[in-house]
Amino acid sequence: MPEQDWKVLCAARKQRQLEQIPKEWTITLPPDSQRNVLDIPRTCGILTPRELEITDTVNVDILLTKLRTAQWSSVEVTTAFYKRAIVAHQLTNCLTEIFIERALARAKEVDDYLKANGKPIGPLHGLPISLKDQFCIKGLETIMGYAGWIGRVADRDSVLVEILYECGAVPFVRTNVPQTLMWGETYNHVFGRTTNPYNRYMTPGGSSGGEGALVALRGSPLGVGTDIGGSIRIPSAFCGLYGLRPSYQRLPYCNAVNSQEGQESISSVLGPMTNSIEGVKAFTKAIIDATPWRKDPLCVRKEWSEREYALGDHGLGGQMCFAIMWDNGVVKPHPPLVRAMEITKKALEAAGHLVIDWENHRHLEIYRVGESIFAADDAVDLLKDCALSGEPLIQTMSPDTDAHEFALDEPMARTVVGERKHLTAYELWELHREKRALRKSHLDHWEATAAKTGTGRPVDAIISPAAAYAACPHGCNSDCFYTTLCNVLDYTTGVFPVTFVDKNVDKRALPHEFYNKEDEAVYKLYDPELWHGMPVALQLIGRTQEEEGVIAMLEVVDKAVEAYKQSNGL
Repeated sequence: MPEQDWKVLCAARKQRQLEQIPKEWTITLPPDSQRNVLDIPRTCGILTPRELEITDTVNVDILLTKLRTAQWSSVEVTTAFYKRAIVAHQLTNCLTEIFIERALARAKEVDDYLKANGKPIGPLHGLPISLKDQFCIKGLETIMGYAGWIGRVADRDSVLVEILYECGAVPFVRTNVPQTLMWGETYNHVFGRTTNPYNRYMTPGGSSGGEGALVALRGSPLGVGTDIGGSIRIPSAFCGLYGLRPSYQRLPYCNAVNSQEGQESISSVLGPMTNSIEGVKAFTKAIIDATPWRKDPLCVRKEWSEREYALGDHGLGGQMCFAIMWDNGVVKPHPPLVRAMEITKKALEAAGHLVIDWENHRHLEIYRVGESIFAADDAVDLLKDCALSGEPLIQTMSPDTDAHEFALDEPMARTVVGERKHLTAYELWELHREKRALRKSHLDHWEATAAKTGTGRPVDAIISPAAAYAACPHGCNSDCFYTTLCNVLDYTTGVFPVTFVDKNVDKRALPHEFYNKEDEAVYKLYDPELWHGMPVALQLIGRTQEEEGVIAMLEVVDKAVEAYKQSNGL
């Protein structure tokens, strides 16, 4: 297709999206110079005081209680969040699919059921839930950032959507992604660039960046993202949210669309992104309790374990030992991340837990194997989908104008892979063999920490940055290894917010002996003035298939951090 044709196709699709926005929900846009837009949903006049009360209720358990007891109807809750989502979209360009009438009809159906039967449909009764633009909804397009997918209408729901309906939820919007999904930022030719509501000069992360921006603006109480290299955790961290990256096949991915669908060595997973730790548990438990293995043949047949949630593998939560990964040996974190780890360490010790330093184990080997698996087809899959329309494969997330200066010629992820090559089946099998051996080696390394913890058990969880920086300027998120490490090793991992960048505290660090060119570029990138006010989050890394325990440990850490901050006036 000629260039003009795919551009026309994208422009027409974007126009159709704009036409879905009710005129009475449009706002006077702030000037581009206004970078922080978090308060505009409250001041724009679109939402009533009651709708602001509803959408500012960040605790998902409270929302669910009010919905199941009919204190709030699903129609009014869905309307409130829809209005706020549309405002959020006008500020950050976070949505793809807008289907107001359909969502409100579903909300009315949920309300009618409660009225007629005197009981909720299920554990997520009436709750509006936003979905990344991978989860097919019958009758709607799923474009996933490709011009060539415009007009591709789903003939069935993804399994997750089926289960959400069974749980009583109300899917109500879908959110933006980068072309190919294989970026830690969010931009494509169809819907454009999503920005971070804390500072629109910064990226919300990716590839679930639309969810990150939307939930941060409280335009959704709970969103569902996906994660193959950090795509839930990076936007959750960049937007100050809680998020969960489950292990392979714990939650149902069947009939969702994806890039590299045949790549099964490092599986993409789905998980929640939300403003409350309660939302992480509510979503994960509801989906597991729905026995997803009866609909998705790859789903692990493992029921929700109350024993694991009660930290039965971790001394029942009494005294636990956490290990801090201060630095992954590839890119040193910026000063705000170091401060967040120091806060977390002191908070856990104040709560009676033990904290030791994590010793890295074979990180560069894990990095090389993971990135080599992702690159094994030499981008054939990605180029094939671009060729459907003739659009070019996007090579950078930097804006065409006013791009932030970033002195890096080649990301470390490309450096570790080496020369581009379409691998043979045997060469890919060899990578799979290496990956299995590395997983075993890392497991043994973790188990050996029992000699150092003082609890008689190995380290209960590792705490590390989710990225070396808080949300960075568009085009500058080059490093994903803090998160990809967990995808390669298949460790269940959660994200929790800790603090905000403070230019008066988080001064530039002294230069160090740089690990590589990317480490040097990331060091030089930091500007306390630019980063001031951005959220700073960390990730908690648990074991494979340990969703219940990781959620419980997230709750423990989150409670300790909040108590420490309150007692120290932070």
